[in-house]
Amino acid sequence: NETKIELKINIDGTGKYDINTGIPFFDHVLSSFAKHGAFDLYIKAEGDLEVDDHHTVEDVGICLGMALDKVEKKNINRFGWAIVPMDEARAMVSIDLGGRPYVVSQYIPKRDKVGDLSTENVKHFFEALANNAKINIHFEVIGENEHHKIEALFKAFGVALDIATRIDERKGVVSTKGVI
Repeated sequence: NETKIELKINIDGTGKYDINTGIPFFDHVLSSFAKHGAFDLYIKAEGDLEVDDHHTVEDVGICLGMALDKVEKKNINRFGWAIVPMDEARAMVSIDLGGRPYVVSQYIPKRDKVGDLSTENVKHFFEALANNAKINIHFEVIGENEHHKIEALFKAFGVALDIATRIDERKGVVSTKGVI
């Protein structure tokens, strides 16, 4: 009742994207995620932006997480990490696609909004994504400019996810349990 979202992702893509959430800065950082992760990403979202951006950001995270949960977990690296600088900012992200959702965040916003995106919803986006993708995400962001910090974070997440989803035929299912 809060949002209508259409989302498609190809993790073996080339970085093409077509994104419209109604929140221009959110579109910008999702585009950076797709480009730097080499994912083809299509998102069309209509949310109750007359209320605020919370439901749209959260629900895009949920939908992207649900799509990522469908990724074949056999013969992939499973783990990924990245350190991405952007001017004075730096984001460090590490992820595990091992089926255990959790987010550890060391991102403390210094202002309430960047454009129409509430900075408090950045961590919330990753929590919604992690819970629905069943992945573990750790991230740390430092810097002065909130735009740079958030953009570096989304780029680093894209790079880390690209590494984690790369095929390595030697690995089979990367778990001592035999399943993810």
